[in-house]
Amino acid sequence: MRIEEDLKLDFKDVLIRPKRSTLTSRSEVDISREYSFRNSGGKYRGIPIIAANMDTVGTYEMAQSLSALRLSTALHKHYDEASLIAFFKSQPPDATVFYSLGITGADYEKFRRVKNAAGDAIAYLCVDVANGYTKSFVDFIRKVRDAYPKVTMMAGNVVTGEMTEELILLGVDIVKVGIGPGSVCTTRKVAGVGYPQLSAIIECGDAAHGLGGLICSDGGCSSPGDLAKAFGGGADFIMLGGMLAGHDECHGEIEEHGGQSKLRFYGMSSRTAMEKYSGGVANYRASEGKEVLIDYRGPVEGTVQEILGGVRSACTYVGARRLKELSKRTTFIRVARQLNEVFGA
Repeated sequence: MRIEEDLKLDFKDVLIRPKRSTLTSRSEVDISREYSFRNSGGKYRGIPIIAANMDTVGTYEMAQSLSALRLSTALHKHYDEASLIAFFKSQPPDATVFYSLGITGADYEKFRRVKNAAGDAIAYLCVDVANGYTKSFVDFIRKVRDAYPKVTMMAGNVVTGEMTEELILLGVDIVKVGIGPGSVCTTRKVAGVGYPQLSAIIECGDAAHGLGGLICSDGGCSSPGDLAKAFGGGADFIMLGGMLAGHDECHGEIEEHGGQSKLRFYGMSSRTAMEKYSGGVANYRASEGKEVLIDYRGPVEGTVQEILGGVRSACTYVGARRLKELSKRTTFIRVARQLNEVFGA
């Protein structure tokens, strides 16, 4: 046993300090990014925000709406093969949609069949597990990269620089960072495992960028300001679940509760998800997610505009004309936790 004494921070522990700016309007800020991926050799240009591969959020409908806004989507894992093939074949060349899979043999064989049928229409892959520190995960990454050298691969989740470096050297282009910060994730309470998200971004981003790799911050954003802090801390992409839930593009029936329209939103390690896809919670494990009711919010476009407006505003406060400049111009100020709690920052 050992104890690390270094300070670790979440989004709520900091604010961004304003700096002198020559920008006169938020409209002057370019929030798109261009990337060349280290291992696949692929190119990307767009707004680096990705809808999470949760079954209520990572939907075909979400992908269609976000693609029109130049954002990305990681589809959930539970679509059937025929619909996946048809969907990917129908996408325009500039759409950034990730095929998502786990690391079982069945997951791999399903992907192999869909990829063979859809061909180059599947250019992005998300290998998604809760624990990115296992040998089976590492072996799976190596297997996928050897079989598909030109597919841009995002994989995780991890929270430490050492594992970020290992994954990039194995062939991952975008390392997914985050254990426990999600709004419907209970890993920190159930397992006692996790890492403050902002510190994870800073440390994993530093490790990835030193090797020419990229990271995606997954979880913990509950407001546009959190996205600004994540980008300011060095995130190349940000994955959103709860902030994109509750919209027309999400799966689930609209329910009336107390005169208000609600949709159900739950973690993919929750009892709800495991009963839906795995026949229940296995007797050797515990649920590490929860189910909540969230307000119905109509089309996702309005929420996206609010999110992007917040990021643009952050850029104007520090004088960043492009999103690429935000991390270079960000100075974080620690906020006393007791004040944070009083004022709800």
